[in-house]
Amino acid sequence: MSENKKQTSKKVAHLAADTLHDPKASKIARSLAASALSQSHSRKQTGAEMERKASEVLHSPKYSKDTKTLAASVLAQSNKERKSK
Repeated sequence: MSENKKQTSKKVAHLAADTLHDPKASKIARSLAASALSQSHSRKQTGAEMERKASEVLHSPKYSKDTKTLAASVLAQSNKERKSK
């Protein structure tokens, strides 16, 4: 399996932490934030289900810029072999 060496940036990790502390944040934003934070300072890759959710967020006009930023970060850290299929 191909290894993805990308990690969540400090800027996105800060956004993710803020999102998790925001009581008004949506369930999907919190989920993406948790995934992004779990990938900061680690070599973890995004799972297939989280990839699907992040892709849906990026393709939908109803999500905020911050939620889309988290989704993009999560997708950038997905499994390269699965992404190319």
